[in-house]
Amino acid sequence: MAGRGTVKPHSGFNANDDAEVLYKAMKGLGTDEAAILQLLTARSNAQRQEIKAAYKTLHGKDLVDNLKSELGGKFESLIVALMIPPIMYDVKCLRDAIKGAGTDEKVLVEILASRSPNEHNDDLEEDVCGDTGGHFQRMLVVLLQASRQQGIQEDLIQSDAQALFAAGEQKFGTDEGQFITILGNRSNAHLRKVFEEYRKLSGYEIEESIQRETSGTLQEVLLAVVKCARSVPGYFADSLYSAMKGAGTDDKTLIRIMASRSEVDMLDIRAEFRKRFATSLHKMIQGDTSGDYRKALLLLCGGDDDLLSNCEDALHSTESLNSNEQILAFIFHEMRN
Repeated sequence: MAGRGTVKPHSGFNANDDAEVLYKAMKGLGTDEAAILQLLTARSNAQRQEIKAAYKTLHGKDLVDNLKSELGGKFESLIVALMIPPIMYDVKCLRDAIKGAGTDEKVLVEILASRSPNEHNDDLEEDVCGDTGGHFQRMLVVLLQASRQQGIQEDLIQSDAQALFAAGEQKFGTDEGQFITILGNRSNAHLRKVFEEYRKLSGYEIEESIQRETSGTLQEVLLAVVKCARSVPGYFADSLYSAMKGAGTDDKTLIRIMASRSEVDMLDIRAEFRKRFATSLHKMIQGDTSGDYRKALLLLCGGDDDLLSNCEDALHSTESLNSNEQILAFIFHEMRN
């Protein structure tokens, strides 16, 4: 998955120079939002941390505090998200989801189901346990422990599929513990093989059985784990579509995914989005957002797959033309649409 992000480390990077650009953008009356968004979306997270350190050294001020005081609304939230190191950002999102009245289960499910094993704070488990309960809590704790086995255990594929079948479709009631143990501890590659075997054995897709055998938040987290086992970029493409379809936009989800996946697999998310829906991620963001917030999101998105596929279609239909004629044909093709 390395190198599948849209944001890459900037070549010729100089933390002091970047810190000066940001300082000038915020100095005096007014703020140069364009300079801020263009610079920060074109630097890797590691480079942003260096800029933050240089800013403190050169100006004795905290860059994130200054950004917060100069920017506002959703644009500020997105820029601040880009300034936090990835694991710390996950932890912040998880903590925000469980603090105060009520719990945002969707955030817990998204982060814990989709991430590779990494180090979350030890006391995070305590927080999650304090705010959730039952089988849902048990599944989250299993995911938090990040103890997934690596690779494919050939000798376990059939027995895992049989155990899932016996725990649900084959019995009266459901043995949720079996679903939690297998879905929470096996690698994605192993689970894909298990799902294949499960379909042969039961005649059902695993998702159908989970929907029949479980409900509520447990069902949500199990389905998210299955989606991620099948395709993490596909899971995020679905989540982004859900965040923007219909009236209103779930900006928290949009910001969280665009900020956290821009260096990881945004190219794959875009490709999955284009495959699954009748539009590109770029077009959907464009239609659902506005202002500097939209500009920054589109830079993180990094390209319009509708435009690319239109370009290919236009060129395929004009193969007999020379290159200049093909370019003109493509321009006319775009003007018609």
